[in-house]
Amino acid sequence: MKRILILFLLFTTVGYSQEIALLKYNGGGDWYANPTSLPNLIKYCNQTINTNIKSKPATVEPGSPDIFSYPFVHLTGHGNIVFSDAEIVNLRNYMLSGGFIHADDNYGMDQYIRREIKRIFPNNDLVEIPANHPIFQKPNVFASGLPKIHEHDNKRPQAFGVFIENRLVFLYTVECDLGDGWEDPDVHNDPKEVREKALKMGANLLYYIFNN
Repeated sequence: MKRILILFLLFTTVGYSQEIALLKYNGGGDWYANPTSLPNLIKYCNQTINTNIKSKPATVEPGSPDIFSYPFVHLTGHGNIVFSDAEIVNLRNYMLSGGFIHADDNYGMDQYIRREIKRIFPNNDLVEIPANHPIFQKPNVFASGLPKIHEHDNKRPQAFGVFIENRLVFLYTVECDLGDGWEDPDVHNDPKEVREKALKMGANLLYYIFNN
């Protein structure tokens, strides 16, 4: 109950400077991939959707009590992800208490994140999120759902989620590479319109977190 109250106060305080975080996990995967992505997304959101997020994201470990300080936690990488039993419990409590995790497959972590999210929520399946869900509608409309940013296996981009009492608590984006699209322009040399599309989708995620 105390953690739920803390989350409520953190997420609803008017004018409070929010902070989001990057998840530093074990297992050998490069949790630190796309170092410029979150700072760029924060800057974009503060300029376009009137958020008040600290410019530098925090780094938080899955077993730390500090995770309860962040309404949005981003997870990315190309490889293996392993959570300890204690981390599984902490992550479950975080999401059940109002926290939100976005896992963005940077290509190569699919089998590992699916395994670990099943450990966190053994009784809840990852379900594909329909294009009419609010994350694709506000403030930017993505009529076809998750946009394609980078190509890997010639597959369509998909967004999967875990819902608890009709609330989206975990989002998994695959065959998309949102984080790549958020990076500095010279990292991947993406056209301006591609980066803008990725940033707009990212803005929708943070808008959803701060308005639901």
